[in-house]
Amino acid sequence: MDVAEIKSRFGIIGNDAELNHTIETAAAVAPINLSVLVIGESGSGKEVFPQIIHAFSPRKHKPYVAVNCGAIPEGTIDSELFGHEKGAFTGALSERRGYFEEADGGTIFLDEIGELPLATQAKLLRILEKGEYMRVGSSVVKKTDVRIVAATNVELEKAISNGRFREDLFYRLNGIMLRVPPLRKRVNDIPALFHKFTSDFADKNHIPQVRTSPDAIQVLKEYSWPGNVRQLKNVAEQATVLASERVISGAEMLRFIPDIQDSKTSGLAVVDGSNSSSGFNSDRDLLYKVLFDMRRDVTDLKQLVLSMLSNGGSISPDNIQILERLYPNSHNSHDVVRDHQPASIPPDSIDYDQHPNSQHLQQVRIRRQMVDAESIKTVADDATDAPIIEEKSLSISDNEKELIRKALERNKGSRRKAAKELQISERTLYRKIKDYELDE
Repeated sequence: MDVAEIKSRFGIIGNDAELNHTIETAAAVAPINLSVLVIGESGSGKEVFPQIIHAFSPRKHKPYVAVNCGAIPEGTIDSELFGHEKGAFTGALSERRGYFEEADGGTIFLDEIGELPLATQAKLLRILEKGEYMRVGSSVVKKTDVRIVAATNVELEKAISNGRFREDLFYRLNGIMLRVPPLRKRVNDIPALFHKFTSDFADKNHIPQVRTSPDAIQVLKEYSWPGNVRQLKNVAEQATVLASERVISGAEMLRFIPDIQDSKTSGLAVVDGSNSSSGFNSDRDLLYKVLFDMRRDVTDLKQLVLSMLSNGGSISPDNIQILERLYPNSHNSHDVVRDHQPASIPPDSIDYDQHPNSQHLQQVRIRRQMVDAESIKTVADDATDAPIIEEKSLSISDNEKELIRKALERNKGSRRKAAKELQISERTLYRKIKDYELDE
């Protein structure tokens, strides 16, 4: 059976070359009685490859048993895998067959194999070497004939060096290794996967399917997808339910994807967190957020001043000074203001609470209190100029501290809500609070 037929049979979407190679390897090794180790990130779809191996093996008419080792408590995992005798422990009211006994003659899939306790690893090694095991509470050796396919999302070599995984077990499991590529390396498969998930979810729930605009597809492709295919499926289902229109735009797609706004606003490429040094990306993203917030404030203030002038509003002397700082090269700023000041309205007659733009104006005024207007102008004119960032590092640090303090105040001390508002992780926020001594 060729790759296309296998993908059709098992519902695999995509034409990525590495994915196709992994499928070919799984089909090729299926008839051979070797242990297989499937490597891949969480949510990347590792569970389908043991099914392929079992379906094309001589054991296909025998049982296929899938076990999530990470979901079984350490105290009961031996009983689950190998079974137990009546009275072996408190609550063992009768004997129980384990997964290896149930899978005799067939295939057993051990997901999250890296989570097995060391004592259980030794028992699993005995099955691989001799096909023997004992139930909990029994001294009788039992035989089993199973093919083991294991999967993990952790680096077993690192676990071995840390003493958390047996080296001899690793080599026995690793008869053939299959590597499942993460979704961020299958960018061209994302549109087809998203369409498949939205179609299936819409059919299941009898609701109209959503479609995606080209810029929405671009948003999907630019995201790093740390949760891989599983996360994409969740996003597709959320979008199907919550989208305001049946054609999703790029702007609306951002609502359903976490933590992408910072990277797009700052112009930074999305970086896979697993390869980044501790805290660097979060610090950098927060720094750029501060800079671009300041730049946006300047733009907002300019638009507000011009709007007030065009609508016949009056400008106080304090605001005239701010206007002069915003337009330092303008030689007739006093003339511009004077020409737009109605004679019947005193210069300081603006009521900030009653003004049509009061909420917007108050927000701008509060933000501008954080830093000197001249500093805003200097940083905003060239926010990505490295020498300027270095020169203004103290002002940026103070502004960052103030942003965090005010976010905490607005959210009544809730660090989770404050982190969400600042669009940084809670871990980064906790460290910033400690660095700036805001928890005192």
